[in-house]
Amino acid sequence: MNPLAQESNQIIQTGNPYLFEMMSEVGKNLFFPKGILSQSAEAKEKAHRINATIGIATEKGRTMHFPSVMDALPEVEPEAALTYAPSYGLLPLRKAWQESMRVKNPSLADTAISLPVTTCGITHAISVFADMWVDPGDIILLPDMMWGNYTMILSVRKGAVIQQYNLFTKSGGFDLEAFAAAVAAAAKTRKKIIVLLNFPQNPSGYTVTKTEADEIVRILSETAQSGTNVVAVSDDAYFGLFYEEETCKESLFTGLCRQHSRLLAIKLDGATKENFVWGLRVGFVTYGTRIDGDVPAVYEALEKKTAGAVRGSISNASHLSQTLVLRSMQHPDYAREQNEKFEILKARAERIKAVISDPKYRDAFEPYPFNSGYFMCVRLKTVAAEPLRLHLLDKYGVGLIALGERNLRVAFSCLEESDIPELFDTILKGIGELTAQQT
Repeated sequence: MNPLAQESNQIIQTGNPYLFEMMSEVGKNLFFPKGILSQSAEAKEKAHRINATIGIATEKGRTMHFPSVMDALPEVEPEAALTYAPSYGLLPLRKAWQESMRVKNPSLADTAISLPVTTCGITHAISVFADMWVDPGDIILLPDMMWGNYTMILSVRKGAVIQQYNLFTKSGGFDLEAFAAAVAAAAKTRKKIIVLLNFPQNPSGYTVTKTEADEIVRILSETAQSGTNVVAVSDDAYFGLFYEEETCKESLFTGLCRQHSRLLAIKLDGATKENFVWGLRVGFVTYGTRIDGDVPAVYEALEKKTAGAVRGSISNASHLSQTLVLRSMQHPDYAREQNEKFEILKARAERIKAVISDPKYRDAFEPYPFNSGYFMCVRLKTVAAEPLRLHLLDKYGVGLIALGERNLRVAFSCLEESDIPELFDTILKGIGELTAQQT
């Protein structure tokens, strides 16, 4: 094992030995290299005459570039767009994102958490989390309605065992009983369990209520107190898009990160959906747990390993993307712009609720609970989802996503509010046509 990995491991074991137990074999061996990176950093600080360490091309003291590239970015300097960013991410952006987390999650207050490490979007953040904390055969708990890419990242690539529980009760709302049973069953057979929580949820568009959130925190805390190591991961990709009063407005990370030394909370979030910059690919990984002793040292050790995972996969996230996100966050209109887009999406969600409350849809489908995010789902009562999807696409030019045998996902994020009645009337018409064919 590399001495740098051993050094970080020792710091982590001293501050919280359970963290080391939770870590994957890859995570235990990860480190952030010194070598060329540290020598280049020292040269940048001290080589005032000639610096021959940088792995980029320069010209007359500036970053070499094509004018045809930089002409498209008139307000950004080449040094802030084209050069490599640190594998940790740009420090000003990491600090700004952490501060924004505290603003968006007031009960986090001054709780000690790590500084976010920047990733290439939240999908990459999930992959980095998996490198750090998932071994082949580890159990990961997910609901029966989930984002399909979790299977690719966690099961196919990492060899984890995904165990699912029922997401919704028959009366609507998060199925706490099914969740608690799944957690208890996994804890009986494993010293470590991983729970991945995604709210607002893809594909359902549901976020737990404040009461449900408190219960989830209680269940996981009691599991940790009973002697099971719990890795609780909050995939907060759609964070902030909460449309109803009773919806929990803070990340579950906030309640989980200070409960118990056997409970590690990990927050995966980013600018992707929060700031409507999908293709810029800027995500973050943040840690929170109970630590004895030198808290900053333990978090720094976790950040080093996480940055090592970034370094060993993509080297670093785009400098230009990080620059654009940071400048937007620093812009005086940032809060107004966020609220403006939020209100548009909220109005679409409210319009859908009003439209599908019409009794004419009752015999054809029923909506799953939704109160947030980009999506909502309906459960079809008389026809299968895939034949209906194809029928609507081929006959009416309407595109939807079929999930499983009976579920359709509607992405209202890309619907104009005025198109919503027509969409659901077309779905109803298609169901009627397929039903007639069956008789």
